[in-house]
Amino acid sequence: MRYLKSNLFAFLFFLNLGVYYCELNLEDFKSPIEWSIIQEGDIELKWTNYQGFPICKVSSSLPYSIESIAKIIEDVEHYPKVFRRIHEVNILGKNTVHIMLDMPFLLADRDYVIKHKKSRKDSKWEFSFVSENHKNAPLNKNYIRLINAAGKWELSPKNQKETLLSYTWNGELLGDFPKFALQRAWKTQGNEIIQWIIYALK
Repeated sequence: MRYLKSNLFAFLFFLNLGVYYCELNLEDFKSPIEWSIIQEGDIELKWTNYQGFPICKVSSSLPYSIESIAKIIEDVEHYPKVFRRIHEVNILGKNTVHIMLDMPFLLADRDYVIKHKKSRKDSKWEFSFVSENHKNAPLNKNYIRLINAAGKWELSPKNQKETLLSYTWNGELLGDFPKFALQRAWKTQGNEIIQWIIYALK
């Protein structure tokens, strides 16, 4: 009975805050049959609906080794030096971080708390993350919390000096972001991610 009361209290507490954390996990996400194409070319972008969420994927072949790209993606603490929309990263614990994002003018900034993990399957390298509720990252009125944040990086070597990079993420932006502008935002985000990684590798 004490356990039930404790869980009920926790549920009501987050309900009153208007916060509900889901269990969206893209670690085992497999490419569906149907994608909507956003962009083709050297940087490919597409999106689909998965468990009620807009899931986006950007892919590009880069003339760099899998080790050099993985080193950047693993170094979460220094993301602000690579991904320019990230202005602050707080390490909350082992593999748990609080990330704060700058949004374009007139839009509220976003933040999210995630727990990440990496793995290798044969020659393929993966770095996935899921949303996490952490006591040391309370809600901030100046940010909209992306409570369903989830995604994964995938690196597959084409040869010793070329790697296929893919990044899949939940494109949900919540808050005041207009739905009609989502695809344009995903396109911008996907291109920026690839371009900033290339710039960091030069």
